[in-house]
Amino acid sequence: MASKPEPPLTLKPGDPAPDFRAPIQDGSEITLEQFRGRPVVLYFYPRDNTPGCTTEACGFRDHWAEIQAAGAVVLGVSPDTVARHANFAAKHDLPFPLVADPDKKILRAYGVYGPKQFMGRVSEGVHRVTFLIDPRGRIARIWPKVKVKEHAQEVLEALRELA
Repeated sequence: MASKPEPPLTLKPGDPAPDFRAPIQDGSEITLEQFRGRPVVLYFYPRDNTPGCTTEACGFRDHWAEIQAAGAVVLGVSPDTVARHANFAAKHDLPFPLVADPDKKILRAYGVYGPKQFMGRVSEGVHRVTFLIDPRGRIARIWPKVKVKEHAQEVLEALRELA
C-alpha cells in the first residue's frame, strides 16, 4: 500500500509567515500583518460544513475564551467563498474570521495545497495544516497532520508555551 502524500510544505519554524490580503465571511478584507504583535493560529482546512472541518472549527470555538485569554487570534482558511464561509460561521456560531481563498494563493504560499489521497484516489486538494505564528510574524510551530478532535487543545497548550 502506498503512503499518503504529505503536504508540500516549504515553510519551517522560524520562517517569516507569508502575508496576505483576503476577504472574510462578512465581506471585509483582512491581512495577516494587521495582527502583528499577537500570536496567530492560522489553520487551513479543505471545506466548510464537512464533518472533520466542522469538528475542527467547533473545537476552536469551544476553546475561544482560553484562546482570547492567551492574546491570540484564530484565522481559518479554505478555498470556499465568502458566502459559504458566512453560512458555515453562522450555522456553527464561529467567533473568528474565515478567510476565503478560492484562487488558492494563500494555500499555495503556505504549501498546503497539493496531491492528496482519499479512498485510494490521488487528487489535488487542501491539506489540513495549522501554523502558529508568533507576535513578530514568524512561524513558531506547524502541525502538518491534524487530529481534529484534540487539535484545539494542542494549539492552546502551544499558545501557553509561546507566552
